[in-house]
Amino acid sequence: MIEEEKCSMLNDQFSIGENFFMKHTKIVATVGPASEAKETLRDMVRAGMNVARLNFSHGEYSWHEMVINRVRELSEELNTPIAILADIQGPRIRTLVDEPFVVKKGDTVYAGDVSGKDVFPKTRGHRFFLDQPNIVSDIEVDDVILVEDGLIQFQVTKKEGIALELEAVNEGEIKNHKGVNLPDSKLRLPVLTDKDEKDLHFVTEQGVDYVGLSFVGSADDIRATRKVMAETGIDETLLPKIVAKIERKEAVKNLKEIVREADAVMVARGDLGIELPAARVAILQKEIIAESLSAVRPVIVATQMMKSMTENPRPTRAEVSDVTNAVIDHADAVMLSEESASGKYPVETVRTMCEIIENTEDSPFDNVYDAIGMNLRSEYSTVVRGVYELAKSYDAESILLMSESGFTARLMSHFRPVSRLFVATNNRRAWNRMALLWGVDASLFADNTALDGIIDRLIEKLLREDKVKKGERAVLCLGRHRNNDRLQLIGVREIG
Repeated sequence: MIEEEKCSMLNDQFSIGENFFMKHTKIVATVGPASEAKETLRDMVRAGMNVARLNFSHGEYSWHEMVINRVRELSEELNTPIAILADIQGPRIRTLVDEPFVVKKGDTVYAGDVSGKDVFPKTRGHRFFLDQPNIVSDIEVDDVILVEDGLIQFQVTKKEGIALELEAVNEGEIKNHKGVNLPDSKLRLPVLTDKDEKDLHFVTEQGVDYVGLSFVGSADDIRATRKVMAETGIDETLLPKIVAKIERKEAVKNLKEIVREADAVMVARGDLGIELPAARVAILQKEIIAESLSAVRPVIVATQMMKSMTENPRPTRAEVSDVTNAVIDHADAVMLSEESASGKYPVETVRTMCEIIENTEDSPFDNVYDAIGMNLRSEYSTVVRGVYELAKSYDAESILLMSESGFTARLMSHFRPVSRLFVATNNRRAWNRMALLWGVDASLFADNTALDGIIDRLIEKLLREDKVKKGERAVLCLGRHRNNDRLQLIGVREIG
């Protein structure tokens, strides 16, 4: 679906953008207590942050609104697109215990759900409850129950009504309000809780650019989420784009249909590494990225990419390799969580990640010379690929593109062109959304200048910013726009 927006016209002035980074891979950074100050956010943008993530598992609406306003102010002040990603919590399952207790390997433990807590049969052993009503009906004998990020594992040995008998696979301490994963169970939990629906209404009204949808299991979950956002009555083209977080075994099974229904994808390696064997995560990451690229969907790699920098000023060698490999896999973006939200070095972490990206993209191992295959078959996408091939055959230093909705920019980004990709738009919403797209350097113009006129103004701006030089070759084209379903190729032009 191609979004179009009647944007409010801004003053016909723009300052030179302050983000001069040559990196193509974008950085998503979570905002929290360590990074909420406006000056810290400003420094993070200058260090290479492109997308601000808000985690709706924490924080009051007043705090989230404050951060959203600060990010929007910085975007205008720095003349730099910054996308806002609101990450919705989803139906997390947690333990309920009166007192913590220790289990040893082989111990028998009993479990039930909160709906039967008052009538749960007395037992001779320890017991704990799950905070989701009626969830025991979805759990069967031999299913695995994982507690606290998988540190403690149980196997269901018997089921009697609302009671489960479990055998401890390893030792550990069962504490209150710890996360529970049920990788073998076919859960019938709705993808959105009551809290999630309220959060969706709030972020939609706030005009965020993307919504991260947790614990997606099928394409129906994404359709249901769109329906909830539509209830706000906001124009469909202004609704946030949905980022499907792949973190459940069920999501991996239904990967193709989920990717095609979503607007973007996140490789959420935290729960993914709990629900599935940790040894499979790196390969799954590559498979999810490949599927997303094939479907022309932006893809984010997330979780613990620079975790040691939560406490330390330098990353581990393994973390450097992790970010490097995500770049080589052609992910659109890499993400920071607690590193930037609560860590000691949020700005330094973004800067370090930016340096890793730039060094990787400058290496021979980041091979973007062959166009990535796509499953999107249309005359329009074929023409966009033709523009890519033209730039490649002429060794053009840049592709200059006018894209009103951002759709053409997303298609062009998909091919990972070697040429720098500069995009002009008069749509502020599209401008911010393009902050997530690989290689897209977007410029916002204020008025309804004729499309070819906007390209001329883009060239003037890029020359002032020293992003292009006179005498360089550029391929110029105009993307799909209102009342026009065709891409107009202007051709190869020498910058002058």
